[in-house]
Order: sequence, then C-alpha cells, then structure tokens
Amino acid sequence: MRCLTAVEFCSFPIQLLQPLTYMQVTLQLAAIPDLPHLVSMMSELQKDDPWSIPFARAAVENAVGQLLRDTSLGRVWLIEADKQVAGYIVMCFDYSLEYGGRGAWVDEFFVRPSHRGRGIGSQVLDLFLEQAKAVGVTTVHLEVNHDNPAIELYRRKGFEDHHRYLMTKWITNKPPVS
Repeated sequence: MRCLTAVEFCSFPIQLLQPLTYMQVTLQLAAIPDLPHLVSMMSELQKDDPWSIPFARAAVENAVGQLLRDTSLGRVWLIEADKQVAGYIVMCFDYSLEYGGRGAWVDEFFVRPSHRGRGIGSQVLDLFLEQAKAVGVTTVHLEVNHDNPAIELYRRKGFEDHHRYLMTKWITNKPPVS
C-alpha cells in the first residue's frame, strides 16, 4: 500500500457527510394511566443497570403510583423522541443543609436501547435541569454505578464525583435478595 503525498491527499475527492440531525425530544409529565408502561420500562432498565434489591413488580407499581399522585415527592416524565416513547426520567426531592435547601435526585433515567447514541440523553438532562430550576431546586444529584457508560455524559453535564459512599440503612424490612 502506497502513502499519498500531500498534493495527492489534498486533491483526493472527499465525500461530505450529511449534517447530524438530532431528534426532537420532549418530556411529557406522566400520570396514573402511564403506570403500566412505566413499570414495563423500569423492568427493561433492570437488564442494563439492575437495582441493588430485587425488582418486585407490585412494590414498584405502588411506589411509582404514590409518586405520580403526590407531586411534593417528585415528578416522572416520559421521554418522547420523534413522537415515540423513548424512555423515562424520574425526579425525587430532598432537603439538605449542606446544599442550601431543596434538592432533587435523578432517581431513574432510562433511554431504550433502540434510541441510544442519538443525543437524547443529553437533551433530556438539559430539560430535566430546566424543570428542576423551575420547581426551586438548588442542586441535582444522581447515583451511578462505576461501570455505567453514562457517567461520561453526567460529567460533561457538570455532575461532580464527591468521592463519598452512598450508604443505606433499611428502616422497614429489606426485600430478600433473590
């Protein structure tokens, strides 16, 4: 194989790539009728990023239903991309003296595999942060597994690692590990 000279390289025909087009992404506030669809997607998420406890469908339906009925706890949005449901994102509220008041967590964030790699996650985080600001949140936190490839997206969006442990103490009975 022969290398091209600079003159040959500069005169080599180049096929121009089409500009990247991003999908139109919107967040649709979820409601009780969306519960079965949400729980189904939550089950899909378990394949990629399983919870630290077993996914118990009845308990999940109860917890999501409570969140959908009580907006003081947080919000749930369906992610729509080009008029298709591409996933969901969940905001849950907290309050912290360290962080100056009302905070929020990205408690769940799922983009279906068929919709990944198109910039949807980045757009959703921007929309999520706008919504957080609109409801008076001072900080947004998230928890991510060390090997989750989305961690780079979170860093690009300004999320910082605090080099702390997330520790949990169950007040009620911890669900048995299956």
